Amino acid sequence: MEYLYAPWRSEYITGQKRRDEGCVFCDISANPQNDEANHLLYRDEYCFVVMNKYPYSPGHFMIIPHIHTDALESLDPKVWLRISSLAQQGVSMLKEGFGAEGVNLGMNLGIAAGAGIAEHIHLHLLPRFSRDTNFITTIGETRVYSIDFLKIYRDLKRLSKEYLGK
Repeated sequence: MEYLYAPWRSEYITGQKRRDEGCVFCDISANPQNDEANHLLYRDEYCFVVMNKYPYSPGHFMIIPHIHTDALESLDPKVWLRISSLAQQGVSMLKEGFGAEGVNLGMNLGIAAGAGIAEHIHLHLLPRFSRDTNFITTIGETRVYSIDFLKIYRDLKRLSKEYLGK
C-alpha cells in the first residue's frame, strides 16, 4: 500500500488559515529575519520570491510585490517590470537548473478569478514535467507531491543565487 504524505497542507484542508492575522504576504515582506522559515528564495527593493506553502507541483513558487495591492492595473510600472524580469529568470531556473520540461505562469486577480489571497497580487510559477498529471486530482480531490518540500526549497534556494536577481 502506498501513502501520500503532505503534512504542510493540513491547515489548508482543515480551514485553519491565517486569515484573521492580516496579509500573509505583507508579513513575509516585513520580516526578512523569517526568510528561511517562510521559504523565501529571493528579495529585492520591489518584490520577493517565495515557495508556495500549498504547492500544485514540486517547485511551485510565487513572485510577490512588497506593496499591498489587489490592482495589477495600478501597480507602478517599475514593480511590474521587475516581476516580469524575475519571471523570465525564474523560468530559466526551473527549466535549466531544476529540470522542468515546461512551466505554467499565472495570476488570479480577484476572488472570482480564483485567487486564494485576493488582497495581494502574486504571480505563480509552476514547473511541469511529462506525465505529472493524473486523475487522482479529479477523482480523489488529492494532489501527489512526490518530493520532499524542504529538499526542493534547499535546491531552489541554491539555484536562486545563480538565476534570480540578475
